[in-house]
Amino acid sequence: MNPPTEVPATLARQLALVIDLNVCVGCQACVTSCKEWNTSGAAGPLADLDAYGPQPTGTFFNRVQTFEADTFPNTQTIHFPKSCLHCADPPCVPVCPTGASYKRQSDGIVLVDYDKCIGCKYCSWACPYGAREFDEERKVMTKCTLCVDRIYDEHLPPQDRKPACVKACPTSARLFGDVNDPASEVAQAIRERGGYTLMPEWETRPANHYLPRKVVGASTPAPEPKAGAADTQQGRA
Repeated sequence: MNPPTEVPATLARQLALVIDLNVCVGCQACVTSCKEWNTSGAAGPLADLDAYGPQPTGTFFNRVQTFEADTFPNTQTIHFPKSCLHCADPPCVPVCPTGASYKRQSDGIVLVDYDKCIGCKYCSWACPYGAREFDEERKVMTKCTLCVDRIYDEHLPPQDRKPACVKACPTSARLFGDVNDPASEVAQAIRERGGYTLMPEWETRPANHYLPRKVVGASTPAPEPKAGAADTQQGRA
């Protein structure tokens, strides 16, 4: 068994996503663009099983969960994208018996070496966020790579060297950059808009952050009907 990969307490550079829950509309563009890019790139192919059947399933690096907040009549629909958070202290790394899961010191991205992965699923059990995806066809564990094969591709224009999900988002709800650089767009957004990480009690120190959703009217009582409104409606009936 390989010894656990040692990761410095604080990396000089940490690439990550910052997701603005206030403008995410749940369109799934990030999901489909991620699937399209990665299934044909270095991380693929990504399995699709019974895609048009009654119980379709497959491998996705990014998923959007949708739920409602508050109570009627002030309910708000919230769309919550989730993928690997590229933690500073990733629990998926030390549990890997072959060293297939590792965190790069150059940019903080957590990756999987498919040639070393034996599909034991220890990393998926260790991840408290459910961010790992087992590919049933290749029998290896997969996850978000922050499109590492894209962001460093010098054949692409500089403006396109971003994760596919970031480029595809129609509302610019997804930001990408170095969260350890105070002058970066992502660090400023976190600082100025109260960015937070998921489940800090696990002490994994996720690199990805979320900008809080403003649930409009969550504590505002429903407006009283205008005087005579009911009578008017009855009159029309």
